[in-house]
Amino acid sequence: MDKDTRIFVAGHTGMVGSAIVRELRRKGYEDLILKTHGELDLTRQAEVEKFFEEERPEAVFLAAAHVGGIRANADAPADFLYDNLMMEMNIIRAAWEHGCSRLEFLGSSCIYPREAPQPIPEEALLTSPLEETNEGYALAKIGGLKYCEYLRRQHGADYFSVMPCNLYGPGDNYDLVTSHVLPAMIRRFHEAKVAGAEEVVCWGDGSPLREFLYVDDLAQCCVMLMEQGASGVINAGSGKEITIRDLAEMTARIIGYEGRITWDPSHPNGTPRKVLELSRSRALGWEAKTDLAEGIRLSYEDYLTRFASTGREDA
Repeated sequence: MDKDTRIFVAGHTGMVGSAIVRELRRKGYEDLILKTHGELDLTRQAEVEKFFEEERPEAVFLAAAHVGGIRANADAPADFLYDNLMMEMNIIRAAWEHGCSRLEFLGSSCIYPREAPQPIPEEALLTSPLEETNEGYALAKIGGLKYCEYLRRQHGADYFSVMPCNLYGPGDNYDLVTSHVLPAMIRRFHEAKVAGAEEVVCWGDGSPLREFLYVDDLAQCCVMLMEQGASGVINAGSGKEITIRDLAEMTARIIGYEGRITWDPSHPNGTPRKVLELSRSRALGWEAKTDLAEGIRLSYEDYLTRFASTGREDA
């Protein structure tokens, strides 16, 4: 890409897409095509084809997705599979048919098997069964990355995929039903602090190990890879893992909640351990910079600015 490249950021209102837009603008890219869901329904093939025919983007960041935490994925697997597959296939196909020269597909580390070797290399994909609680979402993301792979193999398309670990940061979703673990903790500990609650109950037993990546670090990776070019699937993570129990205690400290944290093992833990092998992204010149504690502090500031001061904490 150069600074005059016409770039479509699909999903620019979401956490990942908005971070990519920030990074592109920071680096001087100005010809950005941004469409809200009301302006362009990415699940509708005819709308997407018309958009690409009229706008002719030269590069695409495919960050649009229907996302959610363990509860949302378990409750609505059909929705996660359908919505994500439709968006991905419509965008990738239309991009290729209308001459888009480069496309980056954003996936998730949940594509890897539940019992994958740790740290998880890109080659672990499809080697054993997926984690059941987010299988629908994972299958959709696997479909997207494989379509990029097949277009590259069959037609020489310069399309590739980035698979990040658990993301967090500005623009996150703090809804207690649909959010991921870290933003849900931020909201719950904040509300418990404000209410003076003596106890916060967390799902599972706190033992799973997870890796977290600040979203602006991911955005730097995404833009760098699009600038220099890449192929296949590339993991993006912090390279550091933490138990959910330790994450809860760290988040509570940063927020200032001093009550008791208890665990409810009747709810699922999800995958026991999930940390990514990062030699491929490091060889390409990228490494995460934001410390987890600092990232949580920045995320809490984002939460307070967007919701807590207005009373609107349902986004």
